[in-house]
Amino acid sequence: MRRPASFLAAIAVVALALAPAFAEARPGGGGSFGSRGGRTYSAPPSTSTAPGYARPMERSTEQARPSAPYGAPAQVRPPYGASPSASRFGGGFMAGLMGGLIGAGLGGLLFGHGLFGGFTGFASFLGLLLQIGLIVLAVRFLLGMVRSRAAGPAYAGPVPGGLAREQVDARHPPRPAYPGAGGGSGRAGDTGGVNLSRADLDTFESILRQVNAAWSRQDEQGMRAVATSEMVKYFGDDLADLARRGLRNETADLTLEQGDLSEAWREGNRDYATVAMRVSMLDVTRRISDGAIVEGDPNRRTEATELWTFVRTAGGPWLLSAIQQTR
Repeated sequence: MRRPASFLAAIAVVALALAPAFAEARPGGGGSFGSRGGRTYSAPPSTSTAPGYARPMERSTEQARPSAPYGAPAQVRPPYGASPSASRFGGGFMAGLMGGLIGAGLGGLLFGHGLFGGFTGFASFLGLLLQIGLIVLAVRFLLGMVRSRAAGPAYAGPVPGGLAREQVDARHPPRPAYPGAGGGSGRAGDTGGVNLSRADLDTFESILRQVNAAWSRQDEQGMRAVATSEMVKYFGDDLADLARRGLRNETADLTLEQGDLSEAWREGNRDYATVAMRVSMLDVTRRISDGAIVEGDPNRRTEATELWTFVRTAGGPWLLSAIQQTR
């Protein structure tokens, strides 16, 4: 009885070890890799499509490291012109006065005279000021809440042609929106001086499709036309790893369900753009020897959300330079 049990345990261990590889066999599904220039080790801003953090790069030719922990929130800076020591009380003399008045009131409570009791003469006058101050403070607090809720998100600015997918008739099915680049309803993306047009975003979607099609054909040359040499190498390594296991992955009927711009920036003569994309597809992994499906369902669509970064040099074509998983 021990031998069959040991054999079954060994099979279970192998299955558990290979399961993640099968389930994440699509291009880029196994991790985060590539280069984002000087921002390779900085977390891209979250978007409505990818509201969480992006996983840090696991494979990259970039050597720079971040000065702060990956994914750490940026330090909140006070409004322009505000003193760092300013508070809800207005700072300076007003803050000291209100603090003293509140302290006096608390002292009255401790000694059993009530919040404003036990004071005579000038102290009673201070108690009156404290009541007025608390009322003013409450009004200011309520006004601040109303203003913060009424204020809408700051967008990076309009892009020629508009990026929000507008309502169309039945002959033209709606396409996903890119609210992050302006004109949409999601969080705005920082364009960093990079001029992005409707054609650029269509190019990103086209590269997404071309990469998946070339991956399914195991066509590294096809990937070379739309990806950097670094990314082609990583794709080649992943395809070779699958082949060593006797497997191949195929994605089909890919649809971009939603996409928005996370950020865009310029470094020297290079433009970068990171886009969050949620896609649905048919994703299956087959055994090379007989074509049998070992993972996935050819009749059931799966979804994935990733951050893809694209780069172009001196007005040249956009190329895929990085893929990051979300968490």
